[in-house]
Amino acid sequence: MRIAVTGSIATDHLMSYPGRISDQLVADRLDQVSLSFLVDELDVRRGGIAANITFGLGKLGVTSTLVGAVGKDFDEYAAWLSRHGVDTKSVYVSETKHTARFLCTTDTDHNQIASFYPGAMSEAREIELKPIADKLGGLDIVVISANDPDGMLRHTQECRDRGYKFLADPGQQLARMEGDDIRKLVEGAEYLFTNEYESGLLLQSTGWTKDEVLDRVGKWVTSLGPKGVQVEAKGEKTFVVEPPKEKQKGDPTGVGDALRAGFLAGQSHGLGIERSLQLGCTLATVSLETDGPQEYDFERESFLARIAEAYGEEAVAEVKPILR
Repeated sequence: MRIAVTGSIATDHLMSYPGRISDQLVADRLDQVSLSFLVDELDVRRGGIAANITFGLGKLGVTSTLVGAVGKDFDEYAAWLSRHGVDTKSVYVSETKHTARFLCTTDTDHNQIASFYPGAMSEAREIELKPIADKLGGLDIVVISANDPDGMLRHTQECRDRGYKFLADPGQQLARMEGDDIRKLVEGAEYLFTNEYESGLLLQSTGWTKDEVLDRVGKWVTSLGPKGVQVEAKGEKTFVVEPPKEKQKGDPTGVGDALRAGFLAGQSHGLGIERSLQLGCTLATVSLETDGPQEYDFERESFLARIAEAYGEEAVAEVKPILR
């Protein structure tokens, strides 16, 4: 299955301040704030939604094509992804901007001061999918995840124009985009992925009812946090896939990306949607137990044991042959 994943590619610079940010704020000087924090720790984590999804696919033995815009500082990150089974040859490299970057300082009360630099991500609108499809001999599905809004609209329209199936995953960009643009992102999607809050925001922004959304997409997959995922489709019975029980809770960043990666891996091997989502929920649980969206490991036998515990031996019999 030829999978192209479009979306953000970024690095996160996460710093820990061993005090309280609020203690450094002077009430009658808030119009002239100038602060510098001496931090104890710095974690640099690879991230970005599209990169996280392709990383997860690689962990499950499925090579996918990453499509996004980066700066010339991407070489080390590209090497990391390549080592983990990701095709990075179709990534667009900006001549002038750095790769997107998130910088965040967190204090002991979990208060944060953060900045997000979109950088090269704003040039994703320059990317055309057809040359990528020609190089791969076609595209079976294109993932449209959160990215430069104009880039998302271009990719979605090109999928409709050229007949590429696509998965709409607008994510946090729902809060930024207008209703008419959101309608363009959703119309004709094979799959629509949202979380509970995003599903409400989508309905509010588009003015559509739930039934009107289901008239326009194949299947609507809504993540329910610890309750799992809900699947709705026109004329079909709604069902929920519950996740395996986590052993511990780490940083939730990237858990939804792991869910999508597992789902796409299942689809690439011809599994049904429910089984694919069981695979996705299991990978998401593994991700949840680890700090960082690309820091989790994959061990085949323990992974299959978790599937057996959560979904039974029949699920193992279907999943086992596809895991390397």
